[in-house]
Amino acid sequence: MGQVVVVTGASGGIGRASAVAFGRRGDKVALLARGGTGLQGAVRDVTAAGGIGLPISVDVADYEQVEAAAEQVEQELGPIDIWVNVAFASVFAPFLEIEPSEFKRTTEVSYLGYVYGTRAALRRMQPRGHGTIVQVGSALAYRGIPLQSAYCGAKHAIKGFHDSLRCELLHDKSNVHVTMVQMPAVNTPQFSWVLSRLPKHPQPVPPIFQPEVAAGAVLYAADHPRRREYWVGAPTVGTLIANKFAAGLLDRYLARTGYKAQQTDRPGGEQAANLWKPADEERDYGAHGAFDGQSSPRSFQTWASRHRGLVGALAAGATAAAVGFAGRSRA
Repeated sequence: MGQVVVVTGASGGIGRASAVAFGRRGDKVALLARGGTGLQGAVRDVTAAGGIGLPISVDVADYEQVEAAAEQVEQELGPIDIWVNVAFASVFAPFLEIEPSEFKRTTEVSYLGYVYGTRAALRRMQPRGHGTIVQVGSALAYRGIPLQSAYCGAKHAIKGFHDSLRCELLHDKSNVHVTMVQMPAVNTPQFSWVLSRLPKHPQPVPPIFQPEVAAGAVLYAADHPRRREYWVGAPTVGTLIANKFAAGLLDRYLARTGYKAQQTDRPGGEQAANLWKPADEERDYGAHGAFDGQSSPRSFQTWASRHRGLVGALAAGATAAAVGFAGRSRA
C-alpha cells in the first residue's frame, strides 16, 4: 500500500498539509513532531484522507531521537521511500533582542534538524540505492529580511547544505535524490506560536498562500526530484530575481517596509511560543493559521512550472496567432 513517507514538523502548517496530501494517495506516513495533541490530530487527518499515520514524538534538534525515529519507521512501516524535512523554530525580533540561547535553539531545530533528518534518511536509502529527500525551504533561503535573522540564517544554511550534498550524490551516481522547495508566505499556525517580541501581532508578508499550495509543491517535488529546486508562487520568483539583480535596492526597500509588512494592526503580546516546548501539546492548531481570509488556495505560477511544455506551446501558439493577425491587418 503506497510509499513510506516521513514528514518532520507534521503536526501543523506545511508539514501537516503535506502529510495529509501523501495520505490522500494511500501512503504510509510517519508523522514526526513534539506536540502530542497536534500529532494525534495529524493522524486523524491522514487516516481520514485514506493513508496510514504513525505518530512519533521527537525533537529534531536531537540526532539520537531522529535516528531512533527512523529506525522505528522502518520497523513498523517498512523501508523509507521519501523523507520530507519541514520542522522549524523561529523568533520574531530585531537581532539584538534575540538571546544567544534562542538563536542557537532556532539554528539547531531549523538547520541541524534538516541535517539530522537527511543523515538518518540517507543512511538507509543509500545502501538500497533508492529514495528521495525533500528540503522545504523558503524565498528567505536567498533573501534575508528584517526581524527574522535566526530563521533566514538557517534557511540560507540549508540551501548551502543541499547544494553540497546534491553534488556529492551526483558524483557517486547515486539513485537517491535530493531536491529543495522554496516557499512563499504561507498561512500556517507559526504566526500564533512563534516567540515574538514585536509590538504588533506577527503575520506573513502578503501575498499569502494556503498550506495546501505548499503541500502540492512538496508532493510534486517528491515525485520529480531530479530538478535541483522548485520555486513556489510568483512572489517567490519575483523576490529571488530582484535579489539577484538588485540586492542593494531590495535592502533599502525592506528596510522601509519589512517591519510593517510582518505585523498586523492588532497588539502583540504573549503567545504560545514553541521554541522550547511544543505549542500544540494540549491544543491542535491544524494546518491553517489565522489568515484564511487573506490567503490564496492556488498559484498559477506553480501550475505553470509543472507544465512548462504546455505553457510554452500555448505561448508559441498565441505568438503565431498574433503574427498572423498582424499580417492580415497589414494586408
